[in-house]
Amino acid sequence: MPSLKDQQKQRALEAMKAYLDARNPDGTLRAETDLAGVDRQRATLIQDQLRPLLDGYLSGQIGQQEFKSKVDGLSKRFNLWGFKAVKGQMFFNQVVNAAADPAELDAELKAALPAPENEDMARSRIRTFERYVRRIGEQFVEAGGSAYSRPKASSIPYFLSYFWQVQDAQTWPMLYTADERALTELDLWRPSDDLAEDYIAFKHVYEELARVFGDALGRSVGFYFVEHVFWFKVGSPFGGGQPPVPLPPVEVGKADEVGSAPAAGLLESYVPPVVAALPAIAHGDPEMARAAKATGMSLERAFEKHVNAAFTILGYETKLLGQGQGRVPDGVAEAADHSYALIWDAKVRSGAYSFGTDDRAMREYINAQNRALRRRALKNVYYLVVSGSFAEDYDDTIRMLKMETDISEVCLVEAEALVAMVDAKLRAPLEVSLGPDGIQRLFCESGVLSAAAVRDTLG
Repeated sequence: MPSLKDQQKQRALEAMKAYLDARNPDGTLRAETDLAGVDRQRATLIQDQLRPLLDGYLSGQIGQQEFKSKVDGLSKRFNLWGFKAVKGQMFFNQVVNAAADPAELDAELKAALPAPENEDMARSRIRTFERYVRRIGEQFVEAGGSAYSRPKASSIPYFLSYFWQVQDAQTWPMLYTADERALTELDLWRPSDDLAEDYIAFKHVYEELARVFGDALGRSVGFYFVEHVFWFKVGSPFGGGQPPVPLPPVEVGKADEVGSAPAAGLLESYVPPVVAALPAIAHGDPEMARAAKATGMSLERAFEKHVNAAFTILGYETKLLGQGQGRVPDGVAEAADHSYALIWDAKVRSGAYSFGTDDRAMREYINAQNRALRRRALKNVYYLVVSGSFAEDYDDTIRMLKMETDISEVCLVEAEALVAMVDAKLRAPLEVSLGPDGIQRLFCESGVLSAAAVRDTLG
């Protein structure tokens, strides 16, 4: 089993130190909060609910549909693993939907979900389940199902390791997307195309890191601690982590000058500067305002262009409207393949954006744009407001817009959430679609959409 080199261990220890030094907004240590909060809740939930539920299904006392439904309910009520994301519950739903033979699916699940006795058995279970998932996915598409809705084999290590860790948290680490990011950015592990071997290699790295961290701290640490270090490194699936580095605005379509953007943040981020700058612009950062003025435009117009660039990068067919075009929204983004569109407005505020005199104008142009989009056979149209943050006075406005227009949902998108969408899309372009198994899910519930919610949903 290959071991980590001294330089790799040092990078990992630096990541651990950053996590241990991090503090919550109230001044308490982040690590102590995790230990007393998330980890303790996990242990209690496993003992009282998750393990009995899994055992009940594997023993035949609980049916497949009831098991899936209750797992979904627990993950939504207790968001301690991020299982409701694409690689967890969404994958589970897709497997069930694609399986033409429920009895065969039941047999495959009951063969794959029990914790393996050793690594060879783990490899075998991943490979067997992978063959099954690929086969039913192909059959699903051949029968007329959408290629975007078939279960993706790349979700299997996360899905299985979730249930394995519920049974034995000391032996089987969960393969989070956040872990993949952190370990590859630190050059500690790199996945290949072999899902089974990749998971075992990942397990070995986690085991060694637990020993390295434990030796440095003078105490034993488990896989949960290693998870927390890397969640903090790249941004926790449940919120927190390090804030994005603000970068200067870049005009869409104009090539960057060599060396014009600071290197900090870019080496560990897939997000281009035109998108990474969104949070700073949204909050009216003075440096951003000066940079926008130097290009001959207002900060508000720069924000609109950057938001439009983000939707373009995500893969939407975009149209920038806004200034000089009458009473219209700032832009429209269409996903014709998935039969929906986004009508969006961008709001620059130094503080939290609060609805006020904009309400009537919003209603008028939502109705106008909605009619035009519906004529193009788009089944769903969502209205988005993009800003840095939002005051808690939006319930009445959302209710009014949904009652007085034909809009599907009204989503208040924090700028950091839009950055997180682009990051997820660029990291896994074949896995993160614009459809109901991907980004569209984010817009199917009215209210504030945070970066944490994006990571939780997209993995």
